[in-house]
Amino acid sequence: MTDEFNRYYIKIRTILEIDAKTICEELTTALGPDAPAYSTVAKWAKHFREGREDVNDDFRSDRPISVLRDENIEQVRQVVEDDSHSTYDDIIAETSLSHGTIIHDCLKMRKIQGGNCGLYRL
Repeated sequence: MTDEFNRYYIKIRTILEIDAKTICEELTTALGPDAPAYSTVAKWAKHFREGREDVNDDFRSDRPISVLRDENIEQVRQVVEDDSHSTYDDIIAETSLSHGTIIHDCLKMRKIQGGNCGLYRL
C-alpha cells in the first residue's frame, strides 16, 4: 500500500471521527510492518481535522526544481567542455550549482579518473 492510500484511509477515518490511535491500530492490523508509524498517522489526522483536503506531500524546497533548467545545464556543460579536468568543486565554484544530477543524469557524462581529478566523458 502506498503512502497516498494510507493517507486516504486516515482521511476517511478522521472524517468519521475515529481517533489517530485507533486508525494506527487498524493500519497495523491490516499492513503489519508496512503500516505507517503512529506519529505519521497522528500528524495526518491532525492535518485532516484542521481542514486539509490534499493527501499528497507538500512541496519540499531542499532541492529546487529550477536547478535543472536548460541554461543551468548548458552552464555546467560549458565548464566541463572548457576544462575536462574540472573537479566537482570547480564546477560548484563557477556555477553555484550542484554537480551530480546535471553531469550524470542530464549530460550523461561520467568521471573516468579517480580522486579529485575530473576528466569527464560522454
